[in-house]
Amino acid sequence: MKEGLIKDTYELIIKEIQTVVTVSYIVTVGIGMLFNYQKYSEFEINIFDYSDVFDFLIAPFSDFYILLFATASILSISVLTKLDTLWKNKLPNFYSKANFGLDKKSWYKTYRIVIFIICFIIYLYLSANYYGRYTRDKIIKQNDISIKLADNEIKSGKLIGKTKDVIFLLKGANVYAIPISSLVKEIKIK
Repeated sequence: MKEGLIKDTYELIIKEIQTVVTVSYIVTVGIGMLFNYQKYSEFEINIFDYSDVFDFLIAPFSDFYILLFATASILSISVLTKLDTLWKNKLPNFYSKANFGLDKKSWYKTYRIVIFIICFIIYLYLSANYYGRYTRDKIIKQNDISIKLADNEIKSGKLIGKTKDVIFLLKGANVYAIPISSLVKEIKIK
């Protein structure tokens, strides 16, 4: 009897861990996509036109700041949710007053979840917008790089970033997309 209980508990914990890891990875990829979009949109590049699925699957891991932010965001939302539940359980009267008595309504559980999700989305958008401006300023201040093309022509500019197939360079006010493995020499974006 005891052995079956331990085995069932172990299997339940493993399934929960798998679910948490999967959901965390999906959220992290979404955050990475949003942050990459904001970074490139600062230079009027629609990164979705130049990327494939693999670029976004590794997006959160290609930039330390995105990974750090995604991890901190997921942990902070988890902690805030737990603290809210703890507050509700430990100080129910104060919690009810702080929520203007709405926690007594039948729809409050749904309302609480929706409010957390809306706040999280607003927080993500504002953070991604800040990240885009921060990386733009960082890119503008960096030194130029040189790229030697197949026909021995050298292109120089500030490296905005790259995908599996394209390198983005900023030269003055112009942004160029240089394909890595094709006969196309360059694409002027702006």
